[in-house]
Amino acid sequence: MADDTAAIPADTSPEPTANNGAKRAKFLRILLLVVVVAALIWAAWYFLTQAGRVHTDNAYVGADSAVVTALVAGPVAEVRVAGTQAVKKGDILVILDASDAKLAVADAEAALRLARQRYGQAGANADAARARVVARGADVNQSRARLRDANAAVEKARAELARRESIAGTGAVSAEEITAARAALQSATAARDLASAAITSAQATQGSASGDLGAAEALVRGTTIDTAPDVAAAQARLEKAELDLARTVIRAPVDGIVTNKQVQVGQRIAAGAPIMTIVPIATAYVDANYKESQFKDIRIGQPVELVSDYYGGDVVFRGKVVGIAGGTGAAFSLIPAQNATGNWVKVVQRLPVRIALDPRDVKAHPLRVGLSMEATIDTRGK
Repeated sequence: MADDTAAIPADTSPEPTANNGAKRAKFLRILLLVVVVAALIWAAWYFLTQAGRVHTDNAYVGADSAVVTALVAGPVAEVRVAGTQAVKKGDILVILDASDAKLAVADAEAALRLARQRYGQAGANADAARARVVARGADVNQSRARLRDANAAVEKARAELARRESIAGTGAVSAEEITAARAALQSATAARDLASAAITSAQATQGSASGDLGAAEALVRGTTIDTAPDVAAAQARLEKAELDLARTVIRAPVDGIVTNKQVQVGQRIAAGAPIMTIVPIATAYVDANYKESQFKDIRIGQPVELVSDYYGGDVVFRGKVVGIAGGTGAAFSLIPAQNATGNWVKVVQRLPVRIALDPRDVKAHPLRVGLSMEATIDTRGK
């Protein structure tokens, strides 16, 4: 009996190889489709979230710190704050010994009272001078009246003499009567001359009194006791002394953190000497140094997202561009770079951008001056 298995031909069909190729092609098509979809998703994500955004990690927190200085000199009697302490505007920082300032106030008050007293005296002198002018005017009028009487007496004596001389030849008048009449005329003439001289003297006295009145009125003319120059100057000195007394209590000019404290109890400080610095962290800002090649689309007012190493990437600060510096840091350095040599190598420059932070973010997460930040400007916000 013949072997049946020998009669069955071997299976040489290409179906498994064809199936593997089809599977491989299908896998490649799926992989290509996945890659294309991933690329489209990434492109859409980049366009929606990253396109038009410029980033730098060369950014630092800054603030307009307030340097506290003593406005008057004196020994330190009390220091009420310590370094790193938070203070509010108006809080007492340092108290100086006020003994000298109090004495200056007392001296200025006495000078003001004296100036007021002198003004009152000047007013009284003007009234007295005015009364003297009136009295001298009355003397002039009285002298003029006497002159009129003297003139009348002269005319009467002259008439009496003429009458007696007219009848002297008849023997009705004696020589003694004529002599007496002539003497009476001479006496009346002398009295008239004396009255005339009295008028001149009275007028001179009146002129002197008028000059005294002018000098007295010049001290008070057009002024009151509050606007008189001497009184106003004394009042100004008093206000200056009171201001110096108030300045012995040094208060915080802004809210912030006390830094760089340089004052101790018992130390004598000079006027204008800095004693500490207050950093107003509530109004902190960020200066981000961007490359010059990144400024094509940067504009003032654009929104900014910032991350600080102090808090990590979980805390994002919001802000906006409020200004662009007028020059690079190298341009304003003590020794600016000179590129006129033959060994010149171009170095990409950085320009500071001032970023104002959202006060709510700063309040929730306070920052400190000098901290590093990463800033990303969304240049799509025109």
